[in-house]
Amino acid sequence: MVSSSHEAMHRIFQHDPGLFSRVSHFLGVDVPTPVKATVLPTDLTEAGPVERRVDTLLRLETAEQGAFLLAVESQGKKDPDKPASWAYYAAYLWTKYRLPTALLVVCQDHATARWAQQPVCSGPPQLPTLTLTPLVAGPHNMPVITDPEEARADLVLASLAAITHAADTVVNEIPKALSTALRDAPEDIADPIVEFTAQGLGNRPAKHLWRNLVAVDLSFYKSYISEEIRDEGRAEGRAEDILLVLEQRGLDVSDDVRSRITDCTDPELLRLWLMHAVTAPKAEEIFGDQ
Repeated sequence: MVSSSHEAMHRIFQHDPGLFSRVSHFLGVDVPTPVKATVLPTDLTEAGPVERRVDTLLRLETAEQGAFLLAVESQGKKDPDKPASWAYYAAYLWTKYRLPTALLVVCQDHATARWAQQPVCSGPPQLPTLTLTPLVAGPHNMPVITDPEEARADLVLASLAAITHAADTVVNEIPKALSTALRDAPEDIADPIVEFTAQGLGNRPAKHLWRNLVAVDLSFYKSYISEEIRDEGRAEGRAEDILLVLEQRGLDVSDDVRSRITDCTDPELLRLWLMHAVTAPKAEEIFGDQ
């Protein structure tokens, strides 16, 4: 099943195709800023029964180098079958569109990034007929953006930085800078960034920090993800209030009671439990007859 972080890692390049030229600086190459970009169909299936789909496919045009194709792949872990698929993508696209084809692999951990950037030859050692050398964007080369002004200068790059550093200890500083930078951004610009970042962080601990930051810093935004984030932030805050009241009253809170409170996402139910927490003789009795 495709995860939300997998989707965010490549769809962010559909949202802002010019991001690739800005990212390329960190990958050791210099790709001109495109003057035109077209999102192409990702289905690479031939007439035969084998179905192959690239994650994101863009046609970029630059004033200096003309047009080329960019295939973007999200890779969450090592997969020995992937290099052959990537080589197929590059060769097929080159054949179909008659355009130079570049491959960008986006990763969220160092081990996968090191594996993905290794050149792979399709032929025997003495006959390296086709060599695959993808560009890889990951925690090893994406910037750690902790300054709100730097984040404000390129919101999409800051979002990608948070996504690719999702598993790193430094990740917490990036969402803080990004949420601060988004305060001044128009809603139509901020909403996609909020959603890409939330999806890209997946189920990692930084997701909770991002949701809390959005709930506080971006309370005036009305997108679906923003509302969901704020609802979850409010629920988490109310659960903490209930536990605090119980602890301040000197009541014993079992692991089962604590888990039931913290796992609840219904704001009205949490509000009821908070009222009961003020007078209940035992922590277990805040749930009433439920």
